[in-house]
Parts: sequence; C-alpha cells; structure tokens
Amino acid sequence: IMGIDLEKRKRGRRKLTRRTAPASQNIYLSLLHQLYGFLARRTDSKFNKVIAKRLVMSRNNRPVVSITRAALAYTKRLEQPTNNANNDTIIVCVANVTDDARLLHVPKGLKLCCLKISEPARKR
Repeated sequence: IMGIDLEKRKRGRRKLTRRTAPASQNIYLSLLHQLYGFLARRTDSKFNKVIAKRLVMSRNNRPVVSITRAALAYTKRLEQPTNNANNDTIIVCVANVTDDARLLHVPKGLKLCCLKISEPARKR
C-alpha cells in the first residue's frame, strides 16, 4: 500500500501555529506576557488567558478600543457600590485607544492605562 508523507512539507500535522511570545523587543511587554501566561496556566481564570493572548497579538490583529468604550466602562464602574471611597478607578485596556468625535465630554477623572493612545484621544 502506497501513501504520501504528510509531514514532509508542512501538509500534515502542525503542532503549534500560534505565537508564543510577543514579537516586540519591548521588555515590559515581554514581562507582562510572562506574568499573565503564568497566571493563565496556573489559574482557571478566563481573564488571564485573554490578556495573555492579547499581549502576543500582532498590531494588525489586535482590536482597538475607542475612548467612548473606556468612558462608558469608567462611568459604569463609578456607579457600582464599591469599597473604593476615593473613586480613583483606573481603566486598563490591552489595546490601542483611539479618539471618537461622537463623544462630546470625556468624564472628569478618567484614568486610562493602555498599550498606546492616539494623540487626539490623549489631548481630550
């Protein structure tokens, strides 16, 4: 019986086809990925898995977040009853944050931590 060798020229089983580390040379990005990769393996948290996956994504595949989304998350967070008396909430996005002209007023006191923010969004 004749057969073809599927593994000869990458036609057969490919063991791992996703990125395992960020392509960027940024050491802080690398350290963040190491931390969240460890947490993703050692805990059952879906959050940690998503963060680790987002940190490894290429720029083209990483979804952007508009400043409207961040502002909405911030206002929702402030409405929740929490133990945080100072309301010093920081919104964290593993994405690039872009400006949205449809948002008329950015909430006062919005603190944002993201991978990158566009200049118009930073000015607001």
